[in-house]
Amino acid sequence: MRNDTSAEALEAWIIRLRREFHRYPELSFEEYETQKQILKNLGELGIEAKKIADTGVVASIRGNVPGPCIVLRSDTDGLEVQEKLTERNRDYISKNNGVMHACGHDGHMAMLVGAARLFQETRNFPGEVRLIFQPAEEIPQGGSKRVIAEGGLDGVDAIMGMHIFTNHESGSIGLHPGPFMASTNRFEVTIKGKGGHISEPESCIDPIRIATDFINRLYVALKNQLEPDKYVMGVGRIQGGAQFNRTPDVVGILGSYRTFNRETTDAIDKTIKYCLNSLMGKYTKSGEEFLGFPDYDLEILHGYPVLVNDPAFTGAVHSKIQESFPELKIYSEIKKTFKSEDFASYLQIVPGVFISLGTRNPQQKIIEINHSCTFDIDEEILIIGTNIFHTVSLDFLKNPEKYINSKGYFH
Repeated sequence: MRNDTSAEALEAWIIRLRREFHRYPELSFEEYETQKQILKNLGELGIEAKKIADTGVVASIRGNVPGPCIVLRSDTDGLEVQEKLTERNRDYISKNNGVMHACGHDGHMAMLVGAARLFQETRNFPGEVRLIFQPAEEIPQGGSKRVIAEGGLDGVDAIMGMHIFTNHESGSIGLHPGPFMASTNRFEVTIKGKGGHISEPESCIDPIRIATDFINRLYVALKNQLEPDKYVMGVGRIQGGAQFNRTPDVVGILGSYRTFNRETTDAIDKTIKYCLNSLMGKYTKSGEEFLGFPDYDLEILHGYPVLVNDPAFTGAVHSKIQESFPELKIYSEIKKTFKSEDFASYLQIVPGVFISLGTRNPQQKIIEINHSCTFDIDEEILIIGTNIFHTVSLDFLKNPEKYINSKGYFH
């Protein structure tokens, strides 16, 4: 992949882009300076681009003859994380206090700009390559919904995305046909008891006890209903009370769960409600002063859907990567993950694939998981991702029938 001076120059340029993006991360829907940088990078390549979804960018590179359209997508937002100085990141550590590219989005942007450069330099292909630099991947409902609503997928036949992860070795490729990444779902419960002096429990209905009972019951009920590989459930916050000698009136619980299908999601929704309803009866007391207590409010938010890679498209991508980059290690059935991604929304509309690009490199001490304050990237993988974006997209534009079985997809 690095056989000549031009390839080495491209790789160095992509690494510089990644470091510049890394220095100036911005939170979801606040990526204004990032947007300016992307528009500047594309403009210098002679690629016309425009804003989308407020802080995103969309651009098109058209070939020399008509043909299908494929989207290449990168996310752009950082995380609310204070980056820790390490022996590696001294030259490019975040300059924006409390914000960090701790999930590889800086690398995703650099690879996409690199692929744009390769397409722009040749233009010897049919159809259109559309570039989407999408904001706000980190917060449900996610920036993909805005991109879709504003026409980002209009006239599109296929889509491809890539994510950098440390769960497999640097430079290796992970593919998974069918359901690959989980849905993300959020629940918030407000349990309403009756407060009072802690010395008179008979005059109170303790929401802390109800909350504790609810959490225990929920975990047991789900364990009895569902196989462990079907879901994950966690409570991230319990909040209530102000002083040591008073039973509080209200306790709040905030949690989430992830699944690989709607049936499992529905089962968990129902179990949450069942556990709450059964506890209201258990903690009811007689007496006029207890009328209306206990009670609860429940809000469930279904965030990103399950990310489902199109099996035919994924198989064709596997074959092309294997043919063009025989030196790469490919996991053709990489394990499903309970991580989630709003790229899933695009795949509900057009066929495509979301690829996992490994960056784990113990020799370089790149072992921290995504979202860690010391997360980093083995920058040698960036040229691999760039070349995969370019090579696979080019093959799709020239041979779309290998990737999509139905002619009805083509516009």
